[in-house]
Amino acid sequence: MVTLHDAPTAKELVESVREWLERDVLEQSTGRLRFHARVAINVLAMVERELELGPEQLARHQARLQALGFEDDGKLARAIREGEVEPTPEVRDAVWTSVREKLAVANPRYLTGGHD
Repeated sequence: MVTLHDAPTAKELVESVREWLERDVLEQSTGRLRFHARVAINVLAMVERELELGPEQLARHQARLQALGFEDDGKLARAIREGEVEPTPEVRDAVWTSVREKLAVANPRYLTGGHD
């Protein structure tokens, strides 16, 4: 694979910082700092998932929109809101698939019922 940037990759850098926060910072922190370390860990985990899953998700999302005849989410949402498109199984499946793919990045535990 040809890349523009040398190692470490963006994914590797984000993973390293997240692991450092989990391993060193979180264990030595209390109170507000511990809370903010947890927030940072969650944000970095989201970035990792987006770097890994995002390009393929985007390609699938664009294909779904194109199959429905829309160029972006806003136009599809407006058409649904204004009753210009029927809520067919294809439309519902496309929307639900998009929601599931967003959750796979934002918080995959929501897909398995393991959310807090």
